[in-house]
Amino acid sequence: MSDNLKHCAHIGDAVWELFVREIVIGYTQNQKELHRLSVKYVKAVSQAQFMRDIEPHLTETELELAKRARNLPLGVSKKSDPAIHTTATAFEALIGHFYLNNKPRLQEILGILKTKIAP
Repeated sequence: MSDNLKHCAHIGDAVWELFVREIVIGYTQNQKELHRLSVKYVKAVSQAQFMRDIEPHLTETELELAKRARNLPLGVSKKSDPAIHTTATAFEALIGHFYLNNKPRLQEILGILKTKIAP
């Protein structure tokens, strides 16, 4: 199961970045600003906050999946806070899981998060 969650996190990372990019292109035409805004929302610290933002909206099953994803054995840079990194991984795994298995739920969760992305 952990390999499946790793795959979900990998896919979720890409889905999240594309989602963020689709939003920020509406804010500016400046390439440097597009990059700055994108990075702001795809970095681990932001993803960890987004995970906390959606937790009240998750079912017990989804919370259990996130808990398992937090416990994945992943390498973390010495400069990174492990709690932030594992929470961000849980967020990516959920996004990937929804993308692969439940697109209506993905749209619901992304709709909640869209309100939190602003220039």
